Amino acid sequence: MAMDWRSRPRIGVIGGARPKPAFEAQALEVGRLIAEAGAILVCGGLSGVMTAAARGAREAGGLTIGILPGAAPGDANPYIDVAIATGLGYTRNALVVMNTDAVIAVDGEFGTLSEIAYGNIFSKPVVGLGTWEVKGVTPAKTPEEAVRLALKLAGRETAPRPGRK
Repeated sequence: MAMDWRSRPRIGVIGGARPKPAFEAQALEVGRLIAEAGAILVCGGLSGVMTAAARGAREAGGLTIGILPGAAPGDANPYIDVAIATGLGYTRNALVVMNTDAVIAVDGEFGTLSEIAYGNIFSKPVVGLGTWEVKGVTPAKTPEEAVRLALKLAGRETAPRPGRK
C-alpha cells in the first residue's frame, strides 16, 4: 500500500550554514526525532543545520524536502530526498516556511531571522533552539522539547510511522 505523505505533518528546520558542532549535533537529533514522529522534514536543502537535520531524518527513515535558493536541484545536500530548485536566492526562505506546519530554528544568523519573521507573517509556530530570542519564538532547551513543541503547536502531536498502525 502506498504511503500518503500529504497527511503527514511538515516540520521545517532552519538555521545556520556554519553552525558550531554543538548546534550541528542538536540539528541531527531534531531531524531524527522529526522522522521518528512520522513527520516530513522541510529545510533550505544546503549546508550546516540543514544538512545535519536532513541527515538525522534520512537515517531514521524519514522523508526530507529541500527548497533551494539556486536553480540547480543537484546543489542539494546528499540527505535531501526531494530537491526543489527555485532560483530565488534568500527569497526562497518564504517558501521554506510556507510549506511547513511549524518551524524549528537551530542557531542561525540573518537568513534564519528572516525565516522566523516569515513564520510570524504566515502564522506558523516557531520553536527556537539556541537561536534568536525574538517575538513569536517559543524557546526550547533540548531537541526533544523542540520537536514535541513544534508538533503540539502545529496541532499535529504525532503521526504514525509509514507501515505502522
